[in-house]
Amino acid sequence: MKKTNSILMIRPFNFHFNNQTATDNHYQNQNDSLKDAHKKAKKEFDKMVFELKKNGISVFVFNDDGKFNTPDSIFPNNWISFHENGNIGLYPMFAENRRLERRPEILKYLNAQGFLTKEIIDYTPAEKSGKYLEGTGSMVLDRENRIAYCSLSKRSNEDLFYTFCEDFKFKPLVFKSYQSINGKRLSIYHTNVMMCIAGEYAVICVDSIDNIHEKKRLIETITQSGKEVIEIKENQVEKFAGNMLELKNSNGESVLVMSSTARNCLNTEQIESILKYSKIINSDLDTIESLGGGSARCMMAEIFLPQVLT
Repeated sequence: MKKTNSILMIRPFNFHFNNQTATDNHYQNQNDSLKDAHKKAKKEFDKMVFELKKNGISVFVFNDDGKFNTPDSIFPNNWISFHENGNIGLYPMFAENRRLERRPEILKYLNAQGFLTKEIIDYTPAEKSGKYLEGTGSMVLDRENRIAYCSLSKRSNEDLFYTFCEDFKFKPLVFKSYQSINGKRLSIYHTNVMMCIAGEYAVICVDSIDNIHEKKRLIETITQSGKEVIEIKENQVEKFAGNMLELKNSNGESVLVMSSTARNCLNTEQIESILKYSKIINSDLDTIESLGGGSARCMMAEIFLPQVLT
């Protein structure tokens, strides 16, 4: 699996519960007891950046400045993706206030850090047609084997997904995944909530895929690409155990980044399976997870762009 040592993270200016995303993100909780939520989120963010840097990850932090009301700016991977040939993908967002997160200043910041950009492939006009594809939230990319996985939902449009795969040269694999909410099976809003693809393994909630044929095809595709399948359960998905990201440290070693909530819900067998391949980095993200409905993976946009070393 192609891994990067460089990630973009956005330090929030005014993190809070986003009503616009809560319509289908059932992991969000409007918890009135979380006073000073923004201060707590900033503290959690800074602690995660510290942990990543301590473990040899190159973190590029852009500070949100409150220019717009962007409560979810802390989750940049949904609106932008960076690729090895210098191309950038910009993605159509379901929530109107999340569209304000797409800021050219962020690209200027990365250019100033020596990253080279070539072409911007812009899918955002699809918002006018009510079609969305929220970056590497909607898609989980196996960059080495050029396979893109997408669990369809109202935030992950099938036609747009196929267009992305054609533009960026990925083989598409679509399926549907669900979660049980009040006795009903409802679509999981983002693929990266229920699965993580790493170099030699995949962490995935197989039970969330109700269609037996889709389930079989997905498992076969993952195993045929040479990866061990590490299964997690739906109650672990609720604790963000699927929302992980593999990176490499400054020594080129594999590390798997997750929240402390995710780490603590894994059983011994699951942890041992991961540790065969990767070191685990975890950080406390309780406030961000509770109000934002996203976790560690959502906070990191992988930078695969070419870089001029100074």
